Amino acid sequence: MKTLYLECNMGCSGDMLLGALLELLPDPQQWLDRFHQIGLPRVRLEQSTQAKCGIYGTHVSVLIDGSLEETEGSRDYHHHAHHDLGHLSDLIRALAIPDRVKEQALAVYQLLAEAESQVHRTTVEQIHFHEVGSLDAVADIVGVCLLLDELRPDGILASPVVAGSGSVHCAHGILPVPAPATAVLLQGIPWRSGDLEGELCTPTGAALLKHFVQSFGPMPTLTVERIGIGTGQKDFPQANLLRAFWCSSAVDAPTAPRQIAELRCTLDDMTGEDLGFAVQLLLDAGALDVYTLPIQMKKNRPGIILCVTCPVADSDAFARLMLRHTTTAGVRKQVAERYPLQVRFSQADTPYGPVRIKHYAGLEAEKSKPEFEDLARAAREHNVPIAAVRSFLSKR
Repeated sequence: MKTLYLECNMGCSGDMLLGALLELLPDPQQWLDRFHQIGLPRVRLEQSTQAKCGIYGTHVSVLIDGSLEETEGSRDYHHHAHHDLGHLSDLIRALAIPDRVKEQALAVYQLLAEAESQVHRTTVEQIHFHEVGSLDAVADIVGVCLLLDELRPDGILASPVVAGSGSVHCAHGILPVPAPATAVLLQGIPWRSGDLEGELCTPTGAALLKHFVQSFGPMPTLTVERIGIGTGQKDFPQANLLRAFWCSSAVDAPTAPRQIAELRCTLDDMTGEDLGFAVQLLLDAGALDVYTLPIQMKKNRPGIILCVTCPVADSDAFARLMLRHTTTAGVRKQVAERYPLQVRFSQADTPYGPVRIKHYAGLEAEKSKPEFEDLARAAREHNVPIAAVRSFLSKR
C-alpha cells in the first residue's frame, strides 16, 4: 500500500502542492506537456528550481496569456468578477481529462464557493470569481487532481497546518490571516498560526487539503520511497516549502483499519440497462466497489439498493455521480473501517501465456489467486476451457 504524507509546516497553496507532487513523477516535463493538451484556455504551467534557505525544490508558475499573475493571497475572489461557479463548472467539464478527475476538481471548487458564500452571507450561485484569478486557481486545482489521479495513493495524510498570522491585502481591504474563507475551510482541520507573519495557507490550498486528506497528525511509521518538495513564492526566515513523502506501509501497517465511505441509494424506477451504465461509470471513476441488493419497497414495488464504497475523501465526488446518473433523490453516507491486506503481483508462465498472480498478506493471513482477466484472455486465445488454465496453475 502506498501512502502520501504532506508536511504543511509552512502552510499549503496550489502552486506549492503542484511542485511537490510533480517531483514525485519520474518525468515531470512529460506530465506538463500532457497538461498543456487538456484544453485549458490561455494557461501554461512552468516549472523552475528554487532554493529556500538553501533547500532546493520545484516552483510551478501559472502563466495567463504568457504573463505571471499575482499571488493567490492578493486576488479578489469575490464580487468584482467575471466567472460564477456555473461558468467554471462548464469550463472544467469541457476539459480533455477523465470524468473522475472532473468530479474531483468540481468538488474542490464547490468547497471554495461554499466557504465564500458563508463569509459573504449569500448563496453559492451569487459567488463570483475574478476572471484571471479563477483561471489560475482552475490550473492549480485541476493540476493537483490530475497528479493525484496519476499517482493513485491508497491514502493521503497530512501534518497539522500552519496558516500564518497578521493581515493580507485584497480588493475588499485588509483582512486577517487566515483569510475568512480559509478559516472556514480549515474548520475541522488541526491548524495553528505559527510564528511567521503572512498568509501561509491559501483558500485553494485549504480546499485541496479538506477534500483529499483523510486524516491529520504526526507522520506515522512509514517507509519513505520518494520526497517531493514544492516551493512557495515568498521568502521567509524559515524555508518556504511543502514536502510530499511517497511512502510504503510499514510491516505492521495492515493491522490498522482504514476509513472508507459507504454510499447508498434506493431505486425502483430505473431500467436494468440504465442501472448497468451507472454501475460501470462508478467503477470507471475509481470506486473501490459497486454492487446492488434486491429489496421490497413501499407500494409493494421491487427495488434495489445501489451501494458504492470509496475513499472518504472521494465521497462527495461519488455522491455527485450517483445523483447525476441515477433516478435517486438522495444519497446516504456512512463512514466505516476496512482492514486491507497488502497486495503484490507475480507472473506465472503457462502453455497459454503469462498469467499474473495476486498475493495478499497481513493480519496473519496469506492467500493468492490468479488474475481472472488473464485466465479469460488465455482461454480465449488458445480456445481451451478457463478451468484448464486454472488447473495448470494449481499443479505448479
